[in-house]
Amino acid sequence: MATEQTQKLITVSDKAATKIKEFMAEEDAKPEYLRVYVQGGGCSGLSYGMGFEKAPDADDLVIEETGVKLLVDSMSLDHLKGANIDYIDSLMGSGFKINNPNVVKSCSCGHSFSTD
Repeated sequence: MATEQTQKLITVSDKAATKIKEFMAEEDAKPEYLRVYVQGGGCSGLSYGMGFEKAPDADDLVIEETGVKLLVDSMSLDHLKGANIDYIDSLMGSGFKINNPNVVKSCSCGHSFSTD
């Protein structure tokens, strides 16, 4: 397990950090980390996932950003370098949005993507 201090691999907006902390506080298990990952699936090949964790796995990178501890596994890291996690609250709905500079194609629904 490594801690990334110098280079910002993933950033978290203030609004997203506030929401993450709120959601963590509501959990009975009192998680300490937000796992952000990429998995196979969707029309364009890849999709994002998020979930709370109590501890990192051996191959996780721990990134502390805006007061939130993120976990990213080694496979997901290549797809998430330079990404920003934001929280959108609009008339169409609310939720987390990942702005990822590595995306070269995404599907029309906006839930899956592909990178080089």
